[in-house]
Amino acid sequence: MRLLVMSDTHLPKRAKELPAELLDRIPEADVVLHAGDWADTATLDLLQARSRRVIGVYGNNDGPELRERLPEVARAELGGLRFGVVHDSGPAQGRERRCAERFPDLDVLVFGHSHIPWDSMAPGGLRLLNPGSPTDRRRQPYCTYLTAEAAGGALTEVRLHELPRR
Repeated sequence: MRLLVMSDTHLPKRAKELPAELLDRIPEADVVLHAGDWADTATLDLLQARSRRVIGVYGNNDGPELRERLPEVARAELGGLRFGVVHDSGPAQGRERRCAERFPDLDVLVFGHSHIPWDSMAPGGLRLLNPGSPTDRRRQPYCTYLTAEAAGGALTEVRLHELPRR
């Protein structure tokens, strides 16, 4: 199962549209995961129209329309793994422990908010992934997103993609 993971798109404030490379990958994915801060419903509509399946949550910058359509936390079994998606996982210090305590039933937690790519393992085996942002790099050298494969209860081919500077 091919996964495309993104967060913090902040459209149309931080960028007018999603990068072409990212848009081209959407139809290739079996599932698109978005960890919140869409900022507009048009991006959700676009992903739902172009992808096989979207799993998303709302973020702190998402208004009532997105909050009506999306949960705060999403859960799904993908490729034999128990995934969770949430926007804010709190401060970096203590994140693994805190998330393992909050989500003891998950294998993988995708989160956003910081715009900082993250890939770590919590005690007990919870894998934490943050794809960064494809549109707002903040203090990072590049805008980013993730791809991965989930099959047979394993997450493989996890790759952070750096987008060309605009």
